[in-house]
Amino acid sequence: MISCLSWGNRGPQKPMPKNVEAIYPLSPMQEGMLFHTLAEPESGVYFQQMCFHLRGNVKQQAFEEAWSRVVQRHAVLRTLFLWERDKEPLQIVREEVDVPWTREDWRGLSPGEQERRFDSFLQEDRMKGFQLTEAPLLRLALFRTQEDYSLLVFSFHHILLDGWSSPLIMKEVFSCYEALAREQDIRLDRPKPYRDYIAWLKRQDMPKAEAYWRKTLSGFTAPTPLPDGRSTLKPVAARSAAYEHAVRKTQLDTGVSASLQSLARNHQLTINTLVQGAWALLLSRYSNTRDVVYGSTVAGRPADLPGVEAMVGLFINTLPVRIQVPPEEMLLPWLKRLQEQQVEARQYEYTPLAQIQVWSEIPRGQALFHSILIFENYPLDRSQKSTYADLEIQDIQVLERTNYPLTLEIMMGAQLGITALYDANRLDGATAERILGHGMDRARVFEDNGIFKILTI
Repeated sequence: MISCLSWGNRGPQKPMPKNVEAIYPLSPMQEGMLFHTLAEPESGVYFQQMCFHLRGNVKQQAFEEAWSRVVQRHAVLRTLFLWERDKEPLQIVREEVDVPWTREDWRGLSPGEQERRFDSFLQEDRMKGFQLTEAPLLRLALFRTQEDYSLLVFSFHHILLDGWSSPLIMKEVFSCYEALAREQDIRLDRPKPYRDYIAWLKRQDMPKAEAYWRKTLSGFTAPTPLPDGRSTLKPVAARSAAYEHAVRKTQLDTGVSASLQSLARNHQLTINTLVQGAWALLLSRYSNTRDVVYGSTVAGRPADLPGVEAMVGLFINTLPVRIQVPPEEMLLPWLKRLQEQQVEARQYEYTPLAQIQVWSEIPRGQALFHSILIFENYPLDRSQKSTYADLEIQDIQVLERTNYPLTLEIMMGAQLGITALYDANRLDGATAERILGHGMDRARVFEDNGIFKILTI
């Protein structure tokens, strides 16, 4: 095992170590996830599980071979991470890795016992976590529950993949499986390597980004309080209680959701802009201030990078959004300015959040924001049924955690849904439910010609 020190001091004249395909720096979001993972190793933050319900007789050998082929195709799936104090962390791509599998046959068990074992597995799997210095940072489990029914669990560290990449991976896996099961040739386009994105990042204008973010955050000196009124988080090392993960969900009915989409389309707004505006208004009222900052996750896939939409890796970034809420103004012009602000910020969405924090006027040790908003627009229909070689995907569930006190995930489908992921040490269940209720109320106000009303309504 090569030490972190030897990696950090590696010069270009030295030969490439064995079973290493490439070495390159991290993206901004990878650096952030590495920091939070190391700061709170027991929290399970950024550990993700995708659960698939499969109808049909899974051909085990072909299925495992399909996964091996896809892992071999994408360097990021064979990547580990090394770091050392005061040195730039690196990601190391292995030439080859063995994909870990768990295989169990539960056909002889009752449905209740199967459910108990599955829940227990998910918990144990999460507690096991990953060693970031070992590749691959993924593993798979397949549980056969009936003659023609199985449960698949794909566990991985979020530092490898974003929400856009996951369905790309799964489509390749099941396409490979179908070809192998039918003894046909596998035909997939040559993948674009993630390192192309890392190289693109190195070409960006950081002084220009610094000027933009300093101007954007000028005069903002304290994080916007959450609805519970406790505005200041202790530094990570001083926290007395670990993050206690909790979830609440709700959704609008199809009629209101369709009206919102029509309203946005008629006024050249995006649904994301409506959502951002609604959260800014709620935060303004919760905190009794007209100057709010929260985090927003951006896709981070630059339009000028060829083939970026088909790349597999972590492109997303979480950035601060600062919004002024005037005392008296019509809602529509305000939303249009908000959308223009988002377009401008997109030019600098490659900037590491940790660096933005340094450039801000928030005191060291305090968070820049306590809530983040994630608008999910990637191609993953979790209820879509797809069939490959008589194997049908009937349902997909994604289990994940973040390190922020409050994360709001917005999924826009036939029904606009909101999921609140929160730290139960910071918010109680009643507060989380109230936030979701207020969000739904605000959406209904927008839908009910509210776009022509003033902000104070």
